[in-house]
Amino acid sequence: MNDADFMNLALIQAKSASNEVPVGAVIVFEGRVVAQAYNEQESLQDALAHAEMLAISRAQKALQTSRLSGCTLYVTLEPCPMCAGAIILSGIKRCVFAAFDQQYGCCGSVYALPMDPVFNHRVLCEGGLMAKESEALLDAFFKVLRADKG
Repeated sequence: MNDADFMNLALIQAKSASNEVPVGAVIVFEGRVVAQAYNEQESLQDALAHAEMLAISRAQKALQTSRLSGCTLYVTLEPCPMCAGAIILSGIKRCVFAAFDQQYGCCGSVYALPMDPVFNHRVLCEGGLMAKESEALLDAFFKVLRADKG
């Protein structure tokens, strides 16, 4: 499998997020998926339940370690400051994301937290893979949300 295949899996996760901002995440280690998640902030009533945070916790459990060295995170939306910090602290090697987030994105848009040389661990971040597909999901979600608030 390649980056596009793994991002497709993340998009499938995003589509599973009913009544949630459609963001999906997949973590891969040595060519195999070790964790998957989608946003669950509303269903869990937990501001920390971003897809990336849930996937990181699940990967740590699956690999029985707090350090995700050698892992790649695929996520459908550029990580926010909280998630970017968790990516650094968990030791993820690489982060590949689809849509850029001009409001909260901290992997290149607003800031580049995982690449900041002030930290001893830097994460290679690459954005834009399958961005159109992710943006279409997000746009459709927010269009319905705005219509409901009518």
